[in-house]
Amino acid sequence: MINTKYDKLPFLPETRLEQVTEGITLSHPLSRRGHGPGFIVVVPSTGTAGPGVLAIKGGTPSPLMKWAEEGFVTVEITEAALSASSDAVVKACAAIAACESTQAADPAVSRDGVGLVAYTAELWNKVVSQLPASPVVIGAAVYADVSVASSLAPSPIPLVQHLAGKAEVVPPRTPNLTAYDYDTVSSASFALPFQADFNYAAEGVSHSRNLTFFKKLLGGPYFDLEALWDEHTYYEFENRSLECTMGTMVQEPYVNHVPTLTGGIGREELTAFYRDHFIFKNPDDIETVLLSRSMGIDRVIDEQLFKCTHNSQIDWLAPGIPPTGKKLCIPMTAVVNIRGDRLYHEHIWWDQGTVLAQLGLMPEYLPFPSPAGAGGKSLEYRVPVGGEETARKLEIKESVKSNEMFAFVMRVVEE
Repeated sequence: MINTKYDKLPFLPETRLEQVTEGITLSHPLSRRGHGPGFIVVVPSTGTAGPGVLAIKGGTPSPLMKWAEEGFVTVEITEAALSASSDAVVKACAAIAACESTQAADPAVSRDGVGLVAYTAELWNKVVSQLPASPVVIGAAVYADVSVASSLAPSPIPLVQHLAGKAEVVPPRTPNLTAYDYDTVSSASFALPFQADFNYAAEGVSHSRNLTFFKKLLGGPYFDLEALWDEHTYYEFENRSLECTMGTMVQEPYVNHVPTLTGGIGREELTAFYRDHFIFKNPDDIETVLLSRSMGIDRVIDEQLFKCTHNSQIDWLAPGIPPTGKKLCIPMTAVVNIRGDRLYHEHIWWDQGTVLAQLGLMPEYLPFPSPAGAGGKSLEYRVPVGGEETARKLEIKESVKSNEMFAFVMRVVEE
């Protein structure tokens, strides 16, 4: 039976770049919607894979591509263009306005302003003088080292500071200034890909904070994240379409089933995983029970029970283990990052111990790794792993008593 709710194959959007002038490039939104508010990224000569390039390496896109995938009409201004022109921001805003004038009106999205990110303190101090001449820039973000935070030029518009290092004192948040420090990185270049200082995790946190900040100012673009996640899982588990599953994801997506290290990075690797080890290899009786759902600006986090019969080899869940015929009911958590109106990554978590216990492959006792005692005796410990009861307690909290494993004890084994 075909679910007509998802009757259109979601092809990837066509890349459309326009050269505004030397060193200034516009990308149309890389979303299914095809239009959105405006955004400016001001980048140095490194970390962008070259001016006006929609580049991806290791699943990480250039800033121009990343913001376009978020659904913005994005203009990149290079350091050279900014230094050579006193009206580079004006040109960028004009290009955005011209692009928006050709797009369908969207009452849910503000046309009154654009956002701007400067990826170094030096670029911010250069660009800030151009902001008063361009009142359509209504919010900005800057990446800088903690050591130079005090020398950042004051902003005439609301500003977010991303400071590399541990700040002695983080300025109190006001309507016009929000500062975050990142004590796991030592260089403000942590948000610029394709160079040694790039930090995937810290950049991801800063990007989510940017989205929260800018979408409030710009009126979006907002997408129905729940519907996008439900669409993806429909194609995975019900429709079982490889093409449509991949069509719900960005150009270079990433999936990691954390306990088994299965999935893939990038379209080619992930397509092979879905084709050879997931979509067509799952049992027919899969059922998921949603227990909770949390929503962020760019992600969905689900708590759920995953149910099936282990009547086929499930490579991603129990790799290398032939069918046992056992019923499985597994607590799972899915952390799903969505960029624009397509999935970027999935981090799927579960307790592998309960999977093995439910498959009858987890012994009740295991040897304790210590020297043998007197008389050639050794110790074994009661394995602190639960079976199907882990799922029952998560679903109905009173169904299983808490703290029963406290009674587990060691036992002596004769050699």
